[in-house]
Amino acid sequence: MPIDTAPFRVPPAKAVDLGRWPTRVKPLYADKADYQQQLGKHVARLAERQNLLYAHDRYALLLIFQAMDAAGKDGVIKHVMSGVNPQGCQVTSFKHPSAQELDHDFLWRSTQWLPERGRIGIFNRSYYEEVLIVKVHPEVLAGENLPDKTRENSHLWQHRYESINDLEQHLHRNGTRILKFFLHLSKEEQRQRFLARLDDPEKNWKFCMADIQERERWDDYQRAYEDALSATSTAHAPWYVVPADDKQNARLIVSQVIVEALDALDMHYPASTLSAEQLQDVRRRLAK
Repeated sequence: MPIDTAPFRVPPAKAVDLGRWPTRVKPLYADKADYQQQLGKHVARLAERQNLLYAHDRYALLLIFQAMDAAGKDGVIKHVMSGVNPQGCQVTSFKHPSAQELDHDFLWRSTQWLPERGRIGIFNRSYYEEVLIVKVHPEVLAGENLPDKTRENSHLWQHRYESINDLEQHLHRNGTRILKFFLHLSKEEQRQRFLARLDDPEKNWKFCMADIQERERWDDYQRAYEDALSATSTAHAPWYVVPADDKQNARLIVSQVIVEALDALDMHYPASTLSAEQLQDVRRRLAK
């Protein structure tokens, strides 16, 4: 039976209280073998639909992943997209903005990496950082060289939500389908994953002091996510709050959502430029 993804989708104009959204749900798989079988089916179906997406060349798919540290974004991307042709998929990770990027509007650097028609684009973090980390750390805003009236406007964040919604609606109108995933991790599970990184020498490199400093702002980040999810989950660009304490569950949910979205598109392979007679003639020549 397909996974019911509706409970994880944030309805438009709904005030989100993350305390009411689970970070863990009942396993959607019976055992490890069942998990691998289910994910394998999703990956195979995704590969088929990605080929059709490329051939049809009318739509693009943009996948946005946001989460607290150690929520498993990299793992979801790695496992769910493992069967997709690399030529039809592009992953972009957004780090600290450059000086050039800071001299543009807050959406500029992300729009440089939007997927073209026929391709799947993946944003590992995104322009949503501008209403998350920037909101939690107002000092970052000072480095964006905004006009004083803009920076000091009491409606700054609401204006940014509106700009994001306008961009996503524009993209939808022009063929880009957008799916947004917030991997919802509990504070305790993050603690356990941080400890695992510290205890494994091969994973020490994943940890830095900024991780623990950001953890101290946990409640601030939760409020920032609640505000962003509430303001920007729309019918054409929905947010999914994915329980992330169980990595396998998270991957199954995300892959199911993506497959359903691609299945919903009216796509077909283009007609051959050769007639049926010409195709048969070419086949006879090759057969000889």
